[in-house]
Amino acid sequence: MAFDKNQFAEIIEEFKVDGDRLHEVAADFRYDLRKGLDNPDESSLRMLKSYVGLPTGEETGEYLALDFGGTNVRVLRIRLDGHGKFEVLKKVAKPLRVEGVYDFVGEGSTAEQQFDFIAELVDEAIEGDHTTKYLLGHTFSFPSEQTDLYNAKLIIWTKEFATAGVEGKVVNDLLKEALHRQGIDNVEPTAVINDTVAVLLAAAYKQADTYIGSIYATGHNTCYFEPFKGKAERPMILNLESGGFMKLAPNRFDAEFDAQSEKPGEQRLEKMVSGRYMGELFGMAIAELLGEKGKKYGFTSIDMSNIILDETAGLAEVGRIVSAKTGHNLEEVDRQRLQELASALVVRSARLVTATYVGIIWQLAGDEAIKKQHIAIDGSVYEKMPLAKENIMRALSELLGESASLVDTVLENGGSGLGAAIAAAMSQQQA
Repeated sequence: MAFDKNQFAEIIEEFKVDGDRLHEVAADFRYDLRKGLDNPDESSLRMLKSYVGLPTGEETGEYLALDFGGTNVRVLRIRLDGHGKFEVLKKVAKPLRVEGVYDFVGEGSTAEQQFDFIAELVDEAIEGDHTTKYLLGHTFSFPSEQTDLYNAKLIIWTKEFATAGVEGKVVNDLLKEALHRQGIDNVEPTAVINDTVAVLLAAAYKQADTYIGSIYATGHNTCYFEPFKGKAERPMILNLESGGFMKLAPNRFDAEFDAQSEKPGEQRLEKMVSGRYMGELFGMAIAELLGEKGKKYGFTSIDMSNIILDETAGLAEVGRIVSAKTGHNLEEVDRQRLQELASALVVRSARLVTATYVGIIWQLAGDEAIKKQHIAIDGSVYEKMPLAKENIMRALSELLGESASLVDTVLENGGSGLGAAIAAAMSQQQA
């Protein structure tokens, strides 16, 4: 069977974001930023304070970085040499769960077990040296309530974690107690940041004029440096949890996907742009074209990437991927259409994400001219997905006109570790 031409045209139209809509999203994002600065309850952006500003790039010394964002935990010993230079002296990484051997994230596990395990990794990173004093920065990527750079209290576990005795506790206190139990009193946890903030710190350390940091991968989030002009508050990085931005017009696929999701009505932007959900939306549209509405095929963003990149004769690779997932053999014209559909989804994603960056750029510029600046981005969609980068640049041009030449994007993929070490270094300046 061949796809219905009109039905296909309608579906492609659903995923288009024209210039007017692009401007609207950027303006709405800026509006939510301004609302959020006055009263976070009135904004769909969380505006979480990080209690850390931007590095000068001159930070020096040896620090420990704990990267705790999922089941694989890493501890790094990093030497900062100033001028944006650094060296990773030691890196230790281990999973918190090994099937049939141990499990520090499941229902039966405790905070003590989990943090004792992490303290052992710290000991490995300092190679058993219990005399040299080390400050430790901690990238902790779970929903936390923070009152200063040290105090971050876990609100609720996500990512399938169920370890007892951590929720409601200050994670650095738990770590400190575990280090003490193992006689590692020379390591002092001093800073907790989230992974998006780590991206901005790492990039800003290497390159001045970097005010926006973003993760554009399986999930999506952005933070930025808020100068709090004319206000008594100390300038600092604000974590927006921007995946939860709500002022968007979802199409019928988005609406249907949201209704069936674990948390309907939440994370609207993330569900429209991130790698985790793009493949699902792609599959929903294909199911409709194949007359199998509601069927799930399990397409991933990697499948979409391979479909877009296919240059084989007759798009054989597209045919192979789609046939393996759906059981249907497509004619060449329909393979071309699916390549077009995958491209449309990626382009939409890149345009919406860029509109949010521009909302921040406008907010930072205020009534003044836009300054030369870099947007630091980490993540597989930005780094590897075809069409993402060029459509970010295209959307910047559309929204900023001539000023777009002042803005560029940089890949920052070592952020979690380096950012944590920089936060530890900066914790001294703030003490």
